[in-house]
Amino acid sequence: MRELTIEVSEELHAAWPQFRGAAVFADVVNTQYDEALWKRIEEYIELYRSKYTTDSIKEMPAIQATRQAYKKCGKDPSRYRPSGEALCRRILKGMSLYQIDTLVDLINLASINSGHSIGGFDLDKIEGNRLVLGIGKAGEPYEGIGRGELNIEGMPVYRDAVGGVGTPTSDNERTKLGLETTHLLAIMNGYSGSEGLKDGVEYMVELLKEFAQATNIRIVYFE
Repeated sequence: MRELTIEVSEELHAAWPQFRGAAVFADVVNTQYDEALWKRIEEYIELYRSKYTTDSIKEMPAIQATRQAYKKCGKDPSRYRPSGEALCRRILKGMSLYQIDTLVDLINLASINSGHSIGGFDLDKIEGNRLVLGIGKAGEPYEGIGRGELNIEGMPVYRDAVGGVGTPTSDNERTKLGLETTHLLAIMNGYSGSEGLKDGVEYMVELLKEFAQATNIRIVYFE
């Protein structure tokens, strides 16, 4: 598997010094739909709805910290909702999760479990040998998955050699996961620091092993 360095820029450090990230690299097999995974998802959602409300999740450290980080970087988290919070709110409003494919579906479950926004990327589509987490600029081009052109000014964004590939609100069409994906990069974004990060990553790795035949798994923590 190719080597990729992940760095946090000085501007992001200055805006939100408590950020901690975890990157999971793995060889995987993606499928359109996994019945056993969806049984797991539905059971998890039922339990989640019995424990939380749309008000109570605002107090979760991962969700609260990501919202605060957005404000510090210059973005309104209620208008451009981070995906971890958006997924949790969606199921608490009685809606089902989107069914996309097995990799995306299990990453969504891992995001709900941890409260952290998780970026899922096809490693083979990333240009260059490093990603840098910075803050979006005015007019910076970015095509969000299923969203078209997304205004990422003031939003945390990972950039490769070509441009933006991932924000907590939406990943980029250019590097998105697909049925052809065999090399996965998943990044869990800990804006609340290291609290719960290791447990969240381990949960995601178990899902990858069980439902995506993950091998050659490598976990890298960065800050």
